[in-house]
Amino acid sequence: MRIELKPRLRMAADLVPAGARLADVGTDHAYLPAALLLEEKIPFAIAADLRRGPLDRARATVREYGLTEKVAFRLCDGLTGISPDETDAVVIAGMGGETIAAILKAAPWARERGGPLILQPMSSMPELRDWLSTNGYRIAEERLAREGDTLYTAFLVRVGEMPPLTPAELWAGKNSCDPLRGAWLDQWIAKTGWALEGISRARGERTTARRRALEEVRSGLIDMKKEWEAWQQ
Repeated sequence: MRIELKPRLRMAADLVPAGARLADVGTDHAYLPAALLLEEKIPFAIAADLRRGPLDRARATVREYGLTEKVAFRLCDGLTGISPDETDAVVIAGMGGETIAAILKAAPWARERGGPLILQPMSSMPELRDWLSTNGYRIAEERLAREGDTLYTAFLVRVGEMPPLTPAELWAGKNSCDPLRGAWLDQWIAKTGWALEGISRARGERTTARRRALEEVRSGLIDMKKEWEAWQQ
């Protein structure tokens, strides 16, 4: 019996270390921990969610696949209802980058314990990368996945010092070996271009600073795309 995860969740699942007791924050239907348990990649999981509805759906999934004895459920905000000694790895997926940073900030044990984090931000990726780099974390690996017309990223994060990131790397990361890297860079080049068009007629000191920052990011992204294309030859 297996659960076929969609590409976004499969990408995150593949980053979970084998044998780890997993905490899945924002679990919703608990498909990710249930799939890993059925694959016998992990022995135990905590499915946590802020809302009772998603947690009830998670319980239903776990019952359906006969995994009740291998999953604990927590109705809590982020990691507040989970103890450090209960888990070896943490997944926080499907949330904004600033929300993920706030969850980690409220749980300093996640850094002190040193176990890996698998993070999948849906927005505010520059803010999350910047927060990680200034709070004792390093991004060991980034992966990409395509689901329909949408590209997603996931970070494998560990404790340690991260080399400084350029403004463009804060936006697009450093997943340079991924086959989807070219399309990922194209996406961010387009988004910064649209943003620059949107402020082209605006005035004011703050607008000027924002425009210059976006121009620097876009220039860096274009350079990264050229480098990636050269590597493909």
